[in-house]
Amino acid sequence: MNMSTLGTPLVTISNLSKSFGQGDARVDALKQVTLQVYAGQVVGLLGPSGSGKSTLLNIIGCILEPSSGRMELDGQVVYDGKWLQGDLRRLRLDRIGFIFQFHNLLPFLNAIENVAVVLEIANTSAMLARQRALELLSYLQVEHRCETMPSRLSGGEAQRVAIARALANRPHIILADEPTAALDSERAGVVMDLLRKVAAEQGAAVLVVTHDEKIFDRFDQIFYLRDGMLTEMDGTQE
Repeated sequence: MNMSTLGTPLVTISNLSKSFGQGDARVDALKQVTLQVYAGQVVGLLGPSGSGKSTLLNIIGCILEPSSGRMELDGQVVYDGKWLQGDLRRLRLDRIGFIFQFHNLLPFLNAIENVAVVLEIANTSAMLARQRALELLSYLQVEHRCETMPSRLSGGEAQRVAIARALANRPHIILADEPTAALDSERAGVVMDLLRKVAAEQGAAVLVVTHDEKIFDRFDQIFYLRDGMLTEMDGTQE
């Protein structure tokens, strides 16, 4: 992606810090992190275990509160020294889609029900929720498995259903935590190509935490976290 053509960012964090504990027990998980992710962009976030990747993802997902800094999501300031939104649960439901290493599908619901339930929680009628779920499963080319229980899905199929669930409420921000770690090279490539398709066609900003070298070529931009500090990687870095 040509960085000069990017428009307004959907994720903007400025001088964001997060610490745990106090005094001698204090741990600075993030230190003055600044980052932007734009509509249509797929960004990779790399770093060793304990570097702060999941902490950053949970802050952007409004699950974990920063210690300081500023954060704007989808054109709205949500944190500036304190939370500025009263209903963070609703914000997550409406604006953010989450994808994890393990699909976390509800084992007692079939594929289409796993997607539809998210919409029903958001007060969509059962009929419209099922219609939207089928549309997404078709979009991700797994509609033929819509009545299948999670235990009968392959790893790649289950991850597609999980992506459909993440897209159910048409979020502009998609956060993925190691979404390909449990997949082989071919299936990992398919999942990343789907995320790129979603970013391009639905104008979403996608941020992927990963250790998976197989998918590095799928990113528009890669950032590296070490000891809570963020740097952008370029083509000369491994």
